[in-house]
Amino acid sequence: MSDPVRLLAVPALSDGVEYAYLATVAPSTRLVFTAGACPLGTDGRTVTPGDHVAQARQVMANLEAALTAGGATLADVVKSTVYVASSQRADLVAVWQVVRDTFGDHDPPSTLLGVAVLGYPDQLVEVEAIAAVAAR
Repeated sequence: MSDPVRLLAVPALSDGVEYAYLATVAPSTRLVFTAGACPLGTDGRTVTPGDHVAQARQVMANLEAALTAGGATLADVVKSTVYVASSQRADLVAVWQVVRDTFGDHDPPSTLLGVAVLGYPDQLVEVEAIAAVAAR
């Protein structure tokens, strides 16, 4: 995590969650907003149709590439939103595990949503993020 970002727990809320409840960003910080990272391969096609976990891995790799292009890393993320095209909690949990494993010890506030459909054919997962890095 970069110096301009603080991830905070909230003592009045449950401590049994795998993410910070809020993040603060110093005023001298440059924000990096990503579009939703999708499970697209270099050929522009959705990878591994039907496999939530494999798509989540591709999404996180694509998110890392986008953040790098913006001068940020996963450790700079201050908020993420994870979309899973499923009404099954097990699918959401499986995708969430990939996201958490990829973030490692960094636990930014995040929202996990089950949705009816995503934009690309056969797409099951999408993750968008906001990162904060020291202004240059």
